[in-house]
Amino acid sequence: MKMPRITKEFCPKCKKHTEHEVERVKSRPRSELKWGQRRYRRATSGYGGFPRPKYEGRQKPTTKVALRYRCKVCKKAHQRTCFRAKSFELKEA
Repeated sequence: MKMPRITKEFCPKCKKHTEHEVERVKSRPRSELKWGQRRYRRATSGYGGFPRPKYEGRQKPTTKVALRYRCKVCKKAHQRTCFRAKSFELKEA
């Protein structure tokens, strides 16, 4: 899917339609101090087999794409809900 790098969107801060720069959101590294991650590390540590079943079958053909829209007037950014795409590309328009 190809998408222009600059689009005209509604800015919730300005309360009107302005030009927005579109950027793809990178996923940050998981925190090791969260409770779920500590539980996962405790369950998988030590001698023995892996306690969770391994994923069988093929991978999903699409990945989720998260986009951040930054207003050119007030420089405030907002995100939209993610959507799935096989390939994603931002193009200059």
